[in-house]
Amino acid sequence: MSLTDTSAPAGRAAIPGPATPYQGDIARYWDTEARPVNLRLGDVDGLYHHHYGIGAVDEAAVGDPEDSEREKKVIAELHRLESAQTDVLLDNLGAITAGQTLVDAGCGRGGSMVMAHQRFGARVEGVTLSAKQAEFGNRRARELGIDASVRAQVCNMLKMPFETGSVAASWNNESSMYVDLDDLFAEHSRILEVGGRYVTITGCWNPKYGQPSKWVSQINAHFECNIHSRREYLRAMADNRLVPQAVIDLTPATLPYWELRATSSLVTGIEEAFISSYKDGSFQYVLIAADRV
Repeated sequence: MSLTDTSAPAGRAAIPGPATPYQGDIARYWDTEARPVNLRLGDVDGLYHHHYGIGAVDEAAVGDPEDSEREKKVIAELHRLESAQTDVLLDNLGAITAGQTLVDAGCGRGGSMVMAHQRFGARVEGVTLSAKQAEFGNRRARELGIDASVRAQVCNMLKMPFETGSVAASWNNESSMYVDLDDLFAEHSRILEVGGRYVTITGCWNPKYGQPSKWVSQINAHFECNIHSRREYLRAMADNRLVPQAVIDLTPATLPYWELRATSSLVTGIEEAFISSYKDGSFQYVLIAADRV
């Protein structure tokens, strides 16, 4: 198994020009994004994520509302829930061995990559449009002494620098709303070996609601993305040789994260849109695991 080499010096991200103006906009968005939420949560234990959390809140760990340490405890609990989300994603990758290669498409600052390597011992390659994110993730891998096995590159997830059939498993963790799904799944299908596993965790609008709700429109505007419907995910997978093995509704499991976050100092103003859309059924949080056939 071989991977296409990049000419970037060790620890530095190769930075190609964006393929489209929109990709340029997304790269600039994440290069300049300075909200404290991701960094504050990552500072808890050095795992820096760019996604949300799932699971019941540990009320005993959070403590009493009058506790002077409550804010610190809330941040620790939010981080525990987001790492629990990654654990669920990794649980659905199937049997992975140390000699295999995994790909995190839209890897952010690399928290999921680190957790995947720590669990499986596999090589983990990440791709992102943001040079700032890639350099952060690569620096963190060096600090952990795992940079020989964990690497982020700056490139388009619709044209990844990996050989056809060379990857055992790949995923998008809350990053698929930035691309056309047919193009995305065609590329995952190309890099995956036959029998390889693809997993996505994503927010999607619910076709049963009729159309994207006002809350979904607010989320799109906030993150400069284009949220897809669950039906679009399943159709695009079927068209690209990815056969779903599991479709899990995580909506009830993610609500506690959002309700806790809304009480913290890390609010960004988008919390109401997530909570309201999950409660009215117009937005869903789902995991889809599919095998390459």
